[in-house]
Amino acid sequence: METNILLESGTNELEILEFMVGGNYYGINVAKIREIIVYTELTPVPNAHPNVEGAFSTRGETISVINLAKCLGMPERTNPNEDMFLVTNFNGMNAGFHVHGVVGIHRVNWSAIIKPDSIINSGGSSVATGIINIDGKLVILLDFEKIVADITPEVGIDLSEVEAMGKRKVSMAPIIYAEDSQLLSTLIFDGLNKAGYKNLMPTNNGLELWEILQKYKEQGNVREKVACVVTDIEMPQMDGHRLLKLIRNDPQLKDLPVIIFSSLINEEMHKKGEMLGANAQLSKNEFGKFIQTLDEIIGENN
Repeated sequence: METNILLESGTNELEILEFMVGGNYYGINVAKIREIIVYTELTPVPNAHPNVEGAFSTRGETISVINLAKCLGMPERTNPNEDMFLVTNFNGMNAGFHVHGVVGIHRVNWSAIIKPDSIINSGGSSVATGIINIDGKLVILLDFEKIVADITPEVGIDLSEVEAMGKRKVSMAPIIYAEDSQLLSTLIFDGLNKAGYKNLMPTNNGLELWEILQKYKEQGNVREKVACVVTDIEMPQMDGHRLLKLIRNDPQLKDLPVIIFSSLINEEMHKKGEMLGANAQLSKNEFGKFIQTLDEIIGENN
């Protein structure tokens, strides 16, 4: 798929692919899209999850296709021949999503994306990560990681990797991290606790974390309060790349260790993080490696 991927890093912008399911408008970060293909007949997969519609082969690969209408509780099309498949790549995995049409690509600023309120996200069952007004209509950004994790729980953060490390020392090194998904934030918190890290401060997005760093600067105790910053990339208000750029451009914060921990560590994103000065970049399906990297940066459990 040809897209106008942003070449400049840290601008707090992204490109959203707008698509339709059941007459409603949804969005996905273009960075997650590998290609868009027209609907093709699928081969049923025996004993698959009910939301897995089937599979098809492309370029020597087999891609499983998730029926997004089913996931969202919407009626399926009786004639899907004009539908599309979004072939995505995140957390090192390829997956297809059956949608009812593609509208176009929009460049937007993360500050324009509103995090859904507690009514929409009640019970942690919502798959909406953000809402944005595009051309007078509301476009809902979907949590594709959660959709996949509900079907295949072993994809993503695996806390058993921490248990395999055995007994570890307790560390009170202060770690602040930004993660907008409440589910993933809780998993990160629990995983770090299991790994012995007990002094943790979760934040909901890059802007919230940045404002806390500014407060520590005013108090003159940044290095006492923060031993390492951990950040996701995709977040409403301020993304991880913008946060990293601000930290590296600030004379009082520029030496803070920063780990990018995201489902979007592909070749393009890795180049951006490297250019901005990330100490390490790890995918969310590498939790054990994430802990080992944190150990090296903090100097604990060695």
